Amino acid sequence: MQSPKDFFRPLAVGAPAPLREVPFRPSRMIHFFDPSNPKMVAKLPDLAPKVDVLLGNLEDAVQASNKEAARNGLVDVAKNVDLGQTQLWTRINSLDSPWVLDDLTTLVTEVGNQLDVIMVPKVEGPEDIHDVDRLLAQLEAKGGVTRPLQVHAILETARGMASVEEIAGASPRMQGISLGPADLAASRRMKTTRVGGGHPGYLVREDPPGGDVAAPRAIFQQDLWHYTVARMVDACAMHGIYPYYGPFGDIKDVVACEDQFRNAYLLGCVGTWSLHPVQIEIAKRVFSPDPDEVAWAKRVVEAMGDGTGAVMIDGKMQDDASVKQCKVVLELARELAARDADLAEAYAL
Repeated sequence: MQSPKDFFRPLAVGAPAPLREVPFRPSRMIHFFDPSNPKMVAKLPDLAPKVDVLLGNLEDAVQASNKEAARNGLVDVAKNVDLGQTQLWTRINSLDSPWVLDDLTTLVTEVGNQLDVIMVPKVEGPEDIHDVDRLLAQLEAKGGVTRPLQVHAILETARGMASVEEIAGASPRMQGISLGPADLAASRRMKTTRVGGGHPGYLVREDPPGGDVAAPRAIFQQDLWHYTVARMVDACAMHGIYPYYGPFGDIKDVVACEDQFRNAYLLGCVGTWSLHPVQIEIAKRVFSPDPDEVAWAKRVVEAMGDGTGAVMIDGKMQDDASVKQCKVVLELARELAARDADLAEAYAL
């Protein structure tokens, strides 16, 4: 068992000291792009101011014949494309693939100082994070990387879900966790072929009116991912890292996409993936607090003073717990307002 005293020591001689706290940076939308696609890469300078994170994808959406081109394309983006304040992440290939070692070796030693987060797919348990942790430290030392690269895990297997608490606390590098609904559904043998979102068969039905089982009854579709997202959020909160919803595959169904994103936001997620430009504005709208909520939170905090006791505002009781809830909203609003002039005006911050 590792001593707590050793947890924040570099895992390789010459590697940067591990982070003691994960810094919060707005990451409402993690926008995926294929670095092997020149047309996508050409759009990055115009796209960067509109998103919080750009992620160079090396994994599933990239054909095997394009893996090397995608890796080299991401190196070129990191070296030559000005992304401003926008973070640059990558999703490497899975740890059991023949490409992952070259992914990490190339990216860390050549552009480690330009990358912010490395997303690791199909994480099964803390041992996967430990392996990546040690290798990253060795490569950081070799490449002269001055700050530790952070790691983001994707929950895509039943075993990974069962180990989510251990994964969240496996390393000081852990930045966050995303839900991977398609692979997780397959791993669990769920009977859905959708990439995220609900299913019309997953429902509750009202009781028979007046006992008449033949009468029409209202039905209400339920959220397939409620339990999973809630458990992931708890695991992340427990370890001081950030939870994210993952992909929503039906690009045309913007209504259902917004509903799924909002469910995740209300449960505690700080952001989501965007697979198409149309999802960027949805994510920005959903994962930014509503100006009315921010105004209400300011009223409560100002009325509560030192936070003790209780007050009545518009007929609603507010106490210490209310202040804590409102401070969550205000802190997020201030972080977003510092980056977004429109939000700063809307929030009056």
